[in-house]
Amino acid sequence: MKPANAFVELDKTQHDRKGFDCGTDQLNTFLQQYAMRHRAAGISKTMVLSSLDNPADICAYYTLSHTEIEKETLPKTLAKKLPRYPIPVMLIAQLAVSTQTQGQGLGKVTLIQALNHCYAINQHLPSNAVVVDALDRGVQGFYEQYGFRVIDTREQKIRLFLSMGTLGLLFGG
Repeated sequence: MKPANAFVELDKTQHDRKGFDCGTDQLNTFLQQYAMRHRAAGISKTMVLSSLDNPADICAYYTLSHTEIEKETLPKTLAKKLPRYPIPVMLIAQLAVSTQTQGQGLGKVTLIQALNHCYAINQHLPSNAVVVDALDRGVQGFYEQYGFRVIDTREQKIRLFLSMGTLGLLFGG
């Protein structure tokens, strides 16, 4: 399966959600059962990278939403200038690559696209950072190699963040 050149918004009439398999049931189930419902409810947006061979096939996807974090979870150097109430952040709620396209660097491509999308949204609706919840230590390592830092390990998840300032350096031109 050869990936297309651009991510597009998930469309249930054009994309085969049921055929997607990334090897992680939680991520497969989200795409197959919840992504469209969450979009309809106005709580997230899922973007997909289709296959050039068959545009219905999904090579990779990411889902963005908003959330907030407590100031106390951030490193002191970042938190000192922030207000005491919860801090708005962008959330990469889901990010997955099909087993058919794993090993081709699409995880990195998908993450960069998601971060660029977050940065573009931030120009209109400011957020302090981007956060992700890693499912396990292996996924944590994936995000850490791109500059994410751990801020929380409660509730059986590993929450990491990357500041919008860093995204500004990457995408701000």
